Amino acid sequence: MRGYNLIMAGFNLYHPIEVRYGDLDPQGHVNNANYLTYMEQARVVYIRGLGLWDGSSFMDVGIILAEARVTFKSPILLGQDLRVGVRVSRLGNKSLTMEYTLEDSRSGETLATGETVLVTYDYRASQTIPIPEKWRQAIVAFEGETLIAQA
Repeated sequence: MRGYNLIMAGFNLYHPIEVRYGDLDPQGHVNNANYLTYMEQARVVYIRGLGLWDGSSFMDVGIILAEARVTFKSPILLGQDLRVGVRVSRLGNKSLTMEYTLEDSRSGETLATGETVLVTYDYRASQTIPIPEKWRQAIVAFEGETLIAQA
C-alpha cells in the first residue's frame, strides 16, 4: 500500500491553548515538557475531529507515540495567546507522522515546531496493525491536495 507525504503548506487545524500558571518553570516561561502536552492536546482534537476516535477506549485500535521532536524558537509566557497547528505529513503502512507549529495567536510568530511519529496498535492483541482504511480516507480527505502519494 502506498504511503503519503505532505507538500509544505499551511495547517488546516489550529487548536487554542491556554497557558496556565502551573505550566511555567522557575524562569517564568513554559516548561519544555509542556510543549509536548500542547501538541498532544492538538493531536487529540485532530483525531476526534476527523472521527477516528470517539473519546472512549483505545483498546481495539489505538496509537502509540514512537518518536517526538521539538524545536524551540522563542519562550512561551504566561498570558500569551497560543495556538497549535497540527497536520498529518506522512501516512505509512503502520505509522504516520504529524507536524506541529506552536504560534502566538496575536502576532503569528512561530514559537516552536514539532513532529511525532505514531504507530497504529491493537492493544488487545498486543501488536502493531496497518492504519485502518477509515483513518487513511479521513486524513487524506481532510488534508486535501497537500497530502500526496509517495513514489
